[in-house]
Amino acid sequence: MTSFDNREAAFENRYAHDAEKLFRITARRNRLLGEWAAEKLGHSADAAQAYAKTIVVADLEEAGDEDVVRKLVADLAPAGIDEAAIRAQLATLAKTARDQIEAA
Repeated sequence: MTSFDNREAAFENRYAHDAEKLFRITARRNRLLGEWAAEKLGHSADAAQAYAKTIVVADLEEAGDEDVVRKLVADLAPAGIDEAAIRAQLATLAKTARDQIEAA
């Protein structure tokens, strides 16, 4: 292998690593967001974990965060929580999730 091939392989490995890390951070953020929403909805511990999983799965419907936000807006509207509060919590938990993944 030439040095160019080595460098190309290193870039490809780095890209794959970064993509996997971003996926794990997003999944963690969504789980934390689901737990927060479940608390606002008054779910028990077991129901909260199940609800958090539905938020993680909801993110797989389309690219970006809009699918998660839509689900949470619909679910949390009866609790009086609006889209702005959900987006603020999403941003806060994104940092928390990143810190947790990087610490692990």
